[in-house]
Amino acid sequence: MAFKAEYIWIDGTEPTAKLRSKTKIITGAFGGLGTLPIWGFDGSSTNQAEGHASDRVLRPVFSCPDPIRGGDDILVLCDVLDTDMTPHRSNTRAPLTEVAERFAAQEPIFGIEQEYTFFDGSRPLGFPENGFPAPQGGYYCGVGSDEIFGRDVVEAHLENCLKAGLAISGINAEVMPGQWEFQVGPVSPLEVSDHLWVARWLLYRTAEDFGVSATLDPKPVKGDWNGAGAHTNFSTKAMREGYEAIITACESLGEGSKPLDHVKNYGAGIDERLTGLHETAPWDKYTYGVSDRGASVRIPWQVEKDGKGYIEDRRPNANVDPYVVTRLLVDTCCSALEKAGQV
Repeated sequence: MAFKAEYIWIDGTEPTAKLRSKTKIITGAFGGLGTLPIWGFDGSSTNQAEGHASDRVLRPVFSCPDPIRGGDDILVLCDVLDTDMTPHRSNTRAPLTEVAERFAAQEPIFGIEQEYTFFDGSRPLGFPENGFPAPQGGYYCGVGSDEIFGRDVVEAHLENCLKAGLAISGINAEVMPGQWEFQVGPVSPLEVSDHLWVARWLLYRTAEDFGVSATLDPKPVKGDWNGAGAHTNFSTKAMREGYEAIITACESLGEGSKPLDHVKNYGAGIDERLTGLHETAPWDKYTYGVSDRGASVRIPWQVEKDGKGYIEDRRPNANVDPYVVTRLLVDTCCSALEKAGQV
């Protein structure tokens, strides 16, 4: 008896990392994550090594059923190590693990809204061969073949994520033809990040079967069109119990160099998307407000009404590394809440 394990990892491509994967045939029955062997790959082909010392190590950190192959086959998300078994410089999961463990008592959880755009060749799906479609307006959460493009791919991807057991919590059409969103969470920092990376892999792999591609480009079409983000919803136990902690978290994100420290790590090309237009705040100006989609951080109206809940950081790009954005938010906000005695 044998099963296929698709080993998935994040490469060292800059400024935006890519997903890579390859298949390992494992003899015997799957006995859990801890029974999966480490593996290796050629790091010189993934921007993670030089040719004269090219071996890098794949260490399984998360596994789930493979919804595409089915049967007993699995998907295996790995982090990348050097051959001395220390985290590779491209391994952003390792520093998140440290921060998440340090602030675990505050019970931080996340929900990430992953926007993306389908392309048919060089054109966004639904764009005419010459010119542009009607201006944005009717596409968001729309219905009908004149406004919605790619729903068959989206539904197949949703089904694959559910079969894999990922914490996917919804989908919707976005404001531009061929642009969609899925949400992951609310779950812990490591879980939301692991699940989002696997959901991205499944998005690309599912789209292959339909002859289209999916991109996380933060500004896939220049001009008067919304960009693509990864709005990140965040809370701690204290924030879910009281409004004072909500304000402390929002204030902490605007202190000193924090706004620019975060933005520069929120995805390549962020200045093209965060212009102050199209439901964004300027990339170099930090603001927060209730029900304000033009602010850097939004406090939902229901949160203000209830006096507790979560905040939405609207700045991260669609191409953000979830390990990085969750680490930054936990580190900044949980440190401030700890200092204020609001834990």
